[in-house]
Amino acid sequence: MTNPTGATRLHAPHPTWWKAPLIASLLGLPLLWLEYGLIRSHGAMDQFGGWIHVPLALLTVAWALPHRRSLRTLRVVAACAALAIAAFPVVFLLLAAALLAA
Repeated sequence: MTNPTGATRLHAPHPTWWKAPLIASLLGLPLLWLEYGLIRSHGAMDQFGGWIHVPLALLTVAWALPHRRSLRTLRVVAACAALAIAAFPVVFLLLAAALLAA
C-alpha cells in the first residue's frame, strides 16, 4: 500500500478502531462516575481508589493504542477489561440485593 508521496506504508489503519473503546466508554464511564461519587462521599478513596483508576487507565490504553489492525485484539481486551472492572461492583450489589430479597 502506498501513500500520495509514493512511500510504502507498513501498516494500514484499521477503519473501525474506535468502536470497542467507544462502547466501553459509553457504558463504563457513567458507572465509574457513580462509583466515584459513592466512594468519595464515604471518604474511602484510600482503600478503593485503585478500583477507579485501573479501568480509567485501561480505557486510556484502549483509546491511545495505534490504529493498526494488528492491535485490534489488544484494544478490545483493554476495553472489555475496563468495562468488566467498572461493572463488577454494580453487578455484585445487584446480586447481593437479589439474594437478600429472596
